[in-house]
Amino acid sequence: MPQVSAPVRVLYTIPNFITAGSGRAMLNVVEGLDRARFEPSVCVFKRGGRLEAEVERRGILLIEQPFAIPARPYHTLWRRVQNAAAPFREHSFDIWHSFHYLDDYTEPLVARAAGARAWVFTKKSMSWHQHSWHLRSLLASGIGAQNSDMMKEFFSSMLYRDKTCLIPPTVDVETYTPSVRTRLDIRSRLGIPGSAVVLSSIAHLIPVKGHPVLILAAASTPNVHLLLAGSGDDSEYGKSLRGQAARLGVANRVHFLGKVDDIPSLLAETDIFALATRGHGHEEGCPVALLEAMSAGRACIATNVAGSRDVIVAGKSGILVPPDDPIALGSAIALLAGSAGERRRLGHAAHLRILENYTIPREVAAYEDLYIRVLKA
Repeated sequence: MPQVSAPVRVLYTIPNFITAGSGRAMLNVVEGLDRARFEPSVCVFKRGGRLEAEVERRGILLIEQPFAIPARPYHTLWRRVQNAAAPFREHSFDIWHSFHYLDDYTEPLVARAAGARAWVFTKKSMSWHQHSWHLRSLLASGIGAQNSDMMKEFFSSMLYRDKTCLIPPTVDVETYTPSVRTRLDIRSRLGIPGSAVVLSSIAHLIPVKGHPVLILAAASTPNVHLLLAGSGDDSEYGKSLRGQAARLGVANRVHFLGKVDDIPSLLAETDIFALATRGHGHEEGCPVALLEAMSAGRACIATNVAGSRDVIVAGKSGILVPPDDPIALGSAIALLAGSAGERRRLGHAAHLRILENYTIPREVAAYEDLYIRVLKA
């Protein structure tokens, strides 16, 4: 009888599942693997978060263990690497795939000391200037870059280009679909008139997301109500946004929702979705919130920054505007607020764009190909 090869054992590493966005992106890959060819396990620094139950329900080994260590002091690094690797050796992982998004370079050392044949990482952020990013990339067997700007700016040199693939994150198109019915009844709860246009933005309340520009732009169109969904409501930045809305006289049209768990329902009550990410080094890796809104068939506006400009084909599947430009953003909002037909056209095209380019099976297949390639290398 022909001998059946054992599945490749892949360990996925991530700091935790408490901040669930990155964890969900990783689990999209883990859950989609061909289990006849790949056997996944997951390691976290610290347990916690609702996604852990999903991991265990699927019979995936979940390990709580440090998979990276402080690099300093350098004279004890190798001894500490060996100690950190010891708990992993019994599992005989073939590949480590890191979703640890910092510039740490000790994890590939731990992985090799544990017996891994290859170490792969996903490059999510546009951070690059530290020397440690270069060292992390040099030590990698393979790299999944999430946007085309990364491919050109970070990985075009001969040191990296042969080991790097463009693999953007994806979205569950069965969950984020135009056919979702709302379960939140936000318009009624907030007293938003039926004739008003609802503009939403889903992003943590942090400065890089450009909320002040979005509030200023939304204020210029009287019939628009802005929904801001994201944690950070009680931060100093969040308080400053409330103060800005009050000073502009639009506090009754800018609604702070806090963290929203049922994003598909929120999008079902949304007419326009906007992501006002700032420029000047603050670009996105690939904004999942934008992918979700497009998959849900919403008309989308985003600033023309790395990540977002990969997803939106300007004028065809959404609108791109210059970052930090409230006049241009306000004009785009006014255009869509004044034309239900244009919202439908762009929303339909956005949905098709996601179906053709950003589905989970495409991402999984790309990573499976990368795994096979690095093992052969």
